[in-house]
Amino acid sequence: MADELERPGGEPVEHEAEPHLPSPTIWPFAFAGGVALLLVGLIINWILAAIGAVLVLVFGFLWIREATSEVRRPPVAAPPAAPPVSELAVAEEEEEPERYPRSVFLEMSTLGVGALIGGIVTVPALGFMIAPAFVDQGYDDVDLGPLTNFPQNEWVTATFQSNRDEPGNVSKRTAFIRNNGVADGVPSLTIISNRCAHMGCPTQPGGLLQKPNEVQTDSGTVTLRVTQGLSGFTCPCHGGAYDNEGNRTAGPPVRALDRYEFLIREGNLVLGKPYSVGKVIGEGANAKIEAYRLADPGQHVDGPEKVFYPPKFWIP
Repeated sequence: MADELERPGGEPVEHEAEPHLPSPTIWPFAFAGGVALLLVGLIINWILAAIGAVLVLVFGFLWIREATSEVRRPPVAAPPAAPPVSELAVAEEEEEPERYPRSVFLEMSTLGVGALIGGIVTVPALGFMIAPAFVDQGYDDVDLGPLTNFPQNEWVTATFQSNRDEPGNVSKRTAFIRNNGVADGVPSLTIISNRCAHMGCPTQPGGLLQKPNEVQTDSGTVTLRVTQGLSGFTCPCHGGAYDNEGNRTAGPPVRALDRYEFLIREGNLVLGKPYSVGKVIGEGANAKIEAYRLADPGQHVDGPEKVFYPPKFWIP
């Protein structure tokens, strides 16, 4: 034991260094911020998602590099006197190959297991959250019956099933329809969804509803009610108000009421897919509709907030 102690003038003794934890660093927090930005960007805007992905790669690389480089090495001692050539040859033969430090192995194993667990937890959640935006929503064409059931310049409230495979109230929808007559040789109709642009509550027509008329079509039973003296639409949930073209006039809604595409097939009015509307300029057949891809209630499609949502398209 005494022979291992260092003495003045004697040869220095090397002591084996013990591994230690890496020093505090900001890279894990920056990495987490990049992941958060990536997740938010996947919902709001692809540009933010791309920025988040770049930050994740950069800060993840810096974090791993710093974690793997902070292995404490033994103190460097003064070189001892050169041993005889015979002893040097024996030492080289007995020298063991350099082994991978255990602390580095533990660091890399911990990071790998953490990444695996994070992927297992995150990927399914992202799939359920993002996939619906890229999957066909399955809007069926809905036959509302003969066009003659919709008198010109009269509002008709139509209730129908939007999906044949989901009977009952689950797929029941309501639309407000006005026959604008013929414009440039083409039938013109205003077809407005009753889904409020604030929270999705069913809006009500501001007029007198007549006796319902049930029509049997290829899409099932359609209930039609002529609405007299229409003076806009109101939402009973939170006080949202709209004019006869569906433009917001008061309350918390963030845009106009959604509308439906339509076509005339063998004399019958057929509804297509719904789409969102920023605002409508003009009335009836002369209206100019600022149309967008269908958005959820509460989502802005125009104004300063539009940078967070997909670009719009126009329907003349």
